[in-house]
Amino acid sequence: MRVKVLGTGLSGLVGSRIVELLKNEFEFDDLSFEKGFDITRPETIETKIALSDASSLLHLAAFTDVGGAWREKGDKKGNCYKINVFGTANIARLCKKYKKYLIHFSTDFVFDGEKDEPYLEEDKPNPIDWYGQTKLWSEEEVKNSGARFSIIRIAFPFRAGYVLKKDLVQKLIDGFKSGNLYPQFADEIITPTFVDDIALGVKTFLDKKPEGIFHLTGSSFVSPYELAKKVASVFGFDETLVKKGSLYEYLKNNPESRPYPKCLKISTQKIKKELNIETKKIDEAILILKSQMFS
Repeated sequence: MRVKVLGTGLSGLVGSRIVELLKNEFEFDDLSFEKGFDITRPETIETKIALSDASSLLHLAAFTDVGGAWREKGDKKGNCYKINVFGTANIARLCKKYKKYLIHFSTDFVFDGEKDEPYLEEDKPNPIDWYGQTKLWSEEEVKNSGARFSIIRIAFPFRAGYVLKKDLVQKLIDGFKSGNLYPQFADEIITPTFVDDIALGVKTFLDKKPEGIFHLTGSSFVSPYELAKKVASVFGFDETLVKKGSLYEYLKNNPESRPYPKCLKISTQKIKKELNIETKKIDEAILILKSQMFS
C-alpha cells in the first residue's frame, strides 16, 4: 500500500518530477490552485488537511520569478510576499494544528553570495533580493510555527521533459538551437541541481522525517559560462557559440537590474553525513539528462 502524502506545488518543475519518480511508493494528494486550493486563503485548504490521514506535507508552492519578485520589492501586498510568506505561514500553522510533518522547500537565494567557501546550513542568511527575502521569511514562519519540520534548500534545478517553465539548462539548449545564445557570466558561481536527485532525496525525508535545515543541491560549483561549455560538449553543439560575459559589467551597465549573488556554492556535506544522500556532479547529470531527452 502506498503511503499518502499531501503536497502543494506538485505540478511545478520540481514537484511534478517528485510525483513521477516516487508515485509507486507514495500516493500524492495535490493541494493545487487549479483544484481550488489557495494557500493564501487557509479556509480553502484546512478541511482537506484536517481530514487527510497523510502524516507528511510537501510544501513546494511558491512565487519563484526572481525578476518579477524584484519588481514587487517591499510590497507586502504583492503576490510574491502573499504566496511565499503568508501562504507558508498558513501551511505551517495547519501542519502544527493537525500534526503533519512539514517539508518546506526554500532556496540558495537566502544567502548574499559574498562567501568564497561553500555555504553551510548554519551560515547566517543575508538575502539581497526580494525573492530571497520572502523565502527567508517563509523559513522563519516554518521554524516559529511549532510544527515538526524540515527545510530543504535547493538551487538552480534542471530536468528533462518539463515544458511549462524553462530551466537554466533548457534555456542554454534553446539558445544553441536558435543560434542566439546570450553571453554567459564567467564571474558568477552557481550550484546547478538535477531535479531527479531532489526527488530521490525527498524519499529519504518522507521515510526518516529528519528535522532542521538541509541543503539538497548538486555536488558541483560552476559558472554559467562553464555550464554552457559542458552542455555544448555533451549535446554536440558548437562551443564557439558560447561567449564569455561578465556579471560585474552587466550590473554596472544595468543599474536598475535586480541584484545577483556572485558566489553561491552550496555544501551538501550535511545530507551526505546525516542522511546518506548523494547528489550528482554536473557532468554526470548532463549525460543522464541527454539520455532522458532522447530515450
